[in-house]
Amino acid sequence: MEDTSPIVSVEPGDDVSLSSKPRSRQYGSVSREPAGGAVSPADAPVVSAKRAYVAVAVLCYINLLNYMDRYTIAGVLPSIQEFFSITDSTSGLLQTVFICSFMLLAPVFGYLGDRYNRKAIMVAGMVVWLVTTLCSSFVTKEYFWVLVLTRALVGTGEASYCTIAPTIIGDLFIGSQRSIMISFFYIFIPVGSGLGYILAAQIASATRDWRWALRLNPILGVVGLVLLVIFTPNPPRGAAEAHGAACMEQTSYLEDVKYLLRNRSFVWSSLGVTAMAFVTGALAFWTPTFLSRARVKQGIMAPCVEEPCDPSDSFIFGAITVVTGIVGVFVGTSISRRLRDRVPSADPIICAVGMLSSSPCLFLAVVLAATSIPATYTFIGIGEVLLSLNWAIIADILLYVVIPTRRATAEALQIMVCHLLGDAGSPYLLGTISDTVSKLKPNSPEWRFYSLEYSVLICPFVGALGGLFFLLTALYIKEDRKAAEMLTKACVPPETPTQTEGVTESV
Repeated sequence: MEDTSPIVSVEPGDDVSLSSKPRSRQYGSVSREPAGGAVSPADAPVVSAKRAYVAVAVLCYINLLNYMDRYTIAGVLPSIQEFFSITDSTSGLLQTVFICSFMLLAPVFGYLGDRYNRKAIMVAGMVVWLVTTLCSSFVTKEYFWVLVLTRALVGTGEASYCTIAPTIIGDLFIGSQRSIMISFFYIFIPVGSGLGYILAAQIASATRDWRWALRLNPILGVVGLVLLVIFTPNPPRGAAEAHGAACMEQTSYLEDVKYLLRNRSFVWSSLGVTAMAFVTGALAFWTPTFLSRARVKQGIMAPCVEEPCDPSDSFIFGAITVVTGIVGVFVGTSISRRLRDRVPSADPIICAVGMLSSSPCLFLAVVLAATSIPATYTFIGIGEVLLSLNWAIIADILLYVVIPTRRATAEALQIMVCHLLGDAGSPYLLGTISDTVSKLKPNSPEWRFYSLEYSVLICPFVGALGGLFFLLTALYIKEDRKAAEMLTKACVPPETPTQTEGVTESV
């Protein structure tokens, strides 16, 4: 019977060596040497079930703030455009610089996260994130470049958290219990994104100043930082799979990367995630603005000529994102748990179905915007549910096809690739296309809608390509998962499961 209890950890701030070898051979990969040198789980510190669940709750709360902050700008974008008098392509630059800094520093934090104290790295990153977010809210009209700079620095702080937090959950739980915890963590991607739109729109409307929308997250973030310091442990890498016993030896970063590039499931699923990031990043940034222009085109409201602009579409889109995200993640996780034991390739197939079936829904949502706002919102909702099937599953795939001591590096490389080829450029690309098309009729509010519509139509086709990448992942996932399990279990002495069971029961 599968052991799904939270396994082992240490006190906050501790970074425990799990091998009897000299310190120079501690980190890197699971050793293939005999397991006799592994630490007995009876000697390893144990995290109680209560503390493990509290740690996940704290990580989920911070992930919520992470995505709220990421899409606050999108929630008040029309007001920012009026305040700074900037074009669509320049507006997209705000998201692009954030994603670029996030993307470029993710490998750095991945390297550090596989070798040093993960909790300390996350705390330092959060401090940078909160300070720069607060500073961005005081930028004046003459210094748009400062807003761009602070958005880039916010990406620096968030890179440390998003790279490392999932690996900590992976080291506290195993099997179906880990899948559930991962689903709770990733459900806050759409929930946080939706709340980012809603709260930004509400605060900007209430204060009649979009900059107040940027000041809520730093306040809530201070609470998250305190909770992270007090309640989040720093578990030994691979503790869950090895039941507290792990043999680790040093490998270079180049060896880690070569291992990941030979892992075909990791490569193809990362390309699938990249296509998904392109679609979700572009739509998340531009949809409220696109729908506002659709209302102008239909004559429902007048063009915005003075900020604050009407935030109603940000509010509605945010509410839809929250609801569809919760439904999609839970449905995707439930289907995965039911099929995984019977169909080894179930996870990537679910992701492929989600991507392929969402594409026609998004296409219909875009083309119907010119005539029916309710129909557009309906198809956006269906498309978001289908896309949200994947959020927790793609994270779980990475955790079980990559050995524990290379997971932070794998998270970092996947983040780098999916942002480099995905949502780092997609908001700016769509804005550039929109600006180019709008030059044909520069003074026409109706043509401003059509110019953005033509650029957004790229997204459904990229989504279909992502579905094909997940189908290719399904061809290799059984073999790669088995290989990762064998490498990890090579360190566990035969008596370990029995010993661990006794320790867990005593918690």
